[in-house]
Amino acid sequence: MDAVLDDAVAALGRGYLEPAIPALVATRADPESRALRVEALARAAAGLTGGIEALIERDRVNPDLWLWLGRARIEEAWLIKPDVRARAVQADRMRVFQQAMESARAPLTAAARFLPADPVPWVCLLWLALALERPREEKDSLWAEAWRRHPGLYAAHVARLSTLSPGWGGTSQEMFDFARAAGAAAPPGDPLWALIPLAHFEHMSQERPGRSRAWISFDVQREISAASGRWLDGRGARPHPRVVEAHNAFGAAFYLADMRRPARGHLSRTGGRFSELPWSHLGDPAKEFHRACSRLNVITNG
Repeated sequence: MDAVLDDAVAALGRGYLEPAIPALVATRADPESRALRVEALARAAAGLTGGIEALIERDRVNPDLWLWLGRARIEEAWLIKPDVRARAVQADRMRVFQQAMESARAPLTAAARFLPADPVPWVCLLWLALALERPREEKDSLWAEAWRRHPGLYAAHVARLSTLSPGWGGTSQEMFDFARAAGAAAPPGDPLWALIPLAHFEHMSQERPGRSRAWISFDVQREISAASGRWLDGRGARPHPRVVEAHNAFGAAFYLADMRRPARGHLSRTGGRFSELPWSHLGDPAKEFHRACSRLNVITNG
């Protein structure tokens, strides 16, 4: 768990932005923690971007502030995205969403310029390209920039997985090929193995939307179980900031497969913390997580 991040998020909930600054500054040499912290701080700062802009006015060359502003604008834009099924009657709202999303580009570009070795702005730009449905060549280029700076970055791989998914213009085949290759190339204990269940959730959300367990065939169960085993076998070798997210991914998959023992094993290691993925594929992430934990008798204090 990240106590520094927890404190900064709590401060944002009270309207105090300053504690987030040292929380980001401390991660400049640690891309994994940096990506995690900026995501959490951006979600907590949605609606507070005016305050981040005021901080930038006092320090216009701080890459952490530019990065935070850009990612927070992405989070704000997602909140106003109209339902895809209603686009024909919500053209104005879609235009507002696209403008809001595009406003993240300049601060993220500034962050990349001020800290050239940082892969995290490129990860954020990859989400921007996905949201705006930019050409595949642009998405490939952004992925290459992030990969070149930190080849094993978990956040970059999750963004790439989404861009390859059928829901965002890719194909199931290339998405699964990517997930399997990433797991196979990962060092012992790396949570990149969680890309396997995440890919299955992405596929399920397009092919069989809803709560159906039909997608969890024996072959899918076997693949997810093997990926879980490969990850857990090496867990002690490599502490990682994304452990909770990986447990959420595996726990959700085993829960839907009605494999109670491994589901309980993974979800009991989340410390009662849920991640947006994969629970958002099932509905409200918090509600779905707590429903699963309740049915599995996993205590979450939530």
